[in-house]
Amino acid sequence: MALPGSLRRQPANRGLVSHCTHHHIVVFLLTFFSYSLLHASRKTFSNVKVSISSQWTPSCLNSTAPELRPYELWNSSHLFPNAEEATLFLGTLDTIFLFSYAVGLFVSGIVGDRLNLRWVLSFGMCSSALVVFFFGTLTEWLHFYNKWFYCCLWVVNGLLQSTGWPCVVAVMGNWFGKAGRGFVFGLWSACASVGNILGAFLASCVLKYGYEYAFLVTASVQFAGGVVVFFGLLTSPKEVGLPELGADEDGGVEEDANRPLMGNDDADDDDRNYSIQATDTDNQPKAIGFFQACCLPGVVLYSLAYACLKLVNYSFFFWLPFYLSNNFGWKEAEADQLSIWYDVGGIIGGTIQGLISDVLQKRAPVLAISLLFAVGSLFGYSRSPNSKPINAVIMAITGFFIGGPSNMISSAISADLGRQDLVKGSSEALATVTGIVDGTGSIGAAMGQYLVSLIQENLGWMWVFYFFILMTSSTILFISPLIVREIKLLLHERRLRMLAE
Repeated sequence: MALPGSLRRQPANRGLVSHCTHHHIVVFLLTFFSYSLLHASRKTFSNVKVSISSQWTPSCLNSTAPELRPYELWNSSHLFPNAEEATLFLGTLDTIFLFSYAVGLFVSGIVGDRLNLRWVLSFGMCSSALVVFFFGTLTEWLHFYNKWFYCCLWVVNGLLQSTGWPCVVAVMGNWFGKAGRGFVFGLWSACASVGNILGAFLASCVLKYGYEYAFLVTASVQFAGGVVVFFGLLTSPKEVGLPELGADEDGGVEEDANRPLMGNDDADDDDRNYSIQATDTDNQPKAIGFFQACCLPGVVLYSLAYACLKLVNYSFFFWLPFYLSNNFGWKEAEADQLSIWYDVGGIIGGTIQGLISDVLQKRAPVLAISLLFAVGSLFGYSRSPNSKPINAVIMAITGFFIGGPSNMISSAISADLGRQDLVKGSSEALATVTGIVDGTGSIGAAMGQYLVSLIQENLGWMWVFYFFILMTSSTILFISPLIVREIKLLLHERRLRMLAE
């Protein structure tokens, strides 16, 4: 009995190894560390919030004010009458950054599909590094403090940083097919968590000299990384004469690589040949339109789900060190180092869950199970005792079940959505689809950062965790149609295998 194409797939690991060259390794490392550096500069801001809040608050209301510091010099820099208003403004800056980042993602995805990805990525990295330097270092050196100036710089920084994710996912999607994509992208998507760890480490090392040096170090490293990317990154295999994805002679692996996530395995051949784009006479694929990308199967549902999940993930990203210092009274440098365990859990979670999704050849069921455990881990972490080892363990478990699904949606699933049959032959859909998914997620995260500061100020941290549980449950709700469909496909494939035996 002949099996459907979905049951005649080359093993993921064998297909991956047979297509891997040293160019793949270089692309993996360059895109990995380029986005790690972008995240490191973002993490710096969240890691020095206590120091910034102290600097912006007058000494008479600030218990952390140095006793020997001249009164006039200290109070010349204060922007707010008390620490509560300073904290609320820091949350507002997070919201401003994420809203501009979200808008930039929608635009950057379209730009990345139409311009050279290497140019766009390196420009974003270098320009963002300069803005971070102005925001955290130059203003402190010049003793220039202005709320509107900070807001404007953070809007620009959000727009510039938005060039990163669509570009690196598109480049990775150009080089790595669906064979083993869950594992490769699960491992690769640890770049954000590695960037968080790097940012926390750099900030904690130089924080004793002043928060401005934390910004200086991360901005300098990011600028250098942008220069390396400009001269070293290859955006697609055709630049070195290798066949593009989908052009392999055997056609076996990449035929499946372009299979739609929500497609019908029993569809007629005529339906499989349908393309949302007209065939170009020069054999050069054209970039897909924004609204066409929104109409692709699965894009809207995963975008809405990611809006809820990224809200929770980025709230941990922006507020975890502050929460540890504020709730338990731990020193800022200690809180920065302890917060690394959340990212360690996310790295392990993304890799393992990506590998499992490769074995099952389905993504949504793996996400659903992980998110159900995430609800329980959030409830447990909200009741963590004042013990650093216990807190670190529960934090890592929470990162495993929240960071893992977040990494999968933003990387492997976005690449799957951008390389399905309806855009077959068009790698130029990858950045646009990635921008839509991540942009929608960033809108949710932006609203969440202000809500976190508002809920914490009025109701306390426990209600913040209840809010996280609600958003995680909403993520499961949005992808429930995909979960049901993929479970049915798994059962159908199992029945076919049993009949074939």
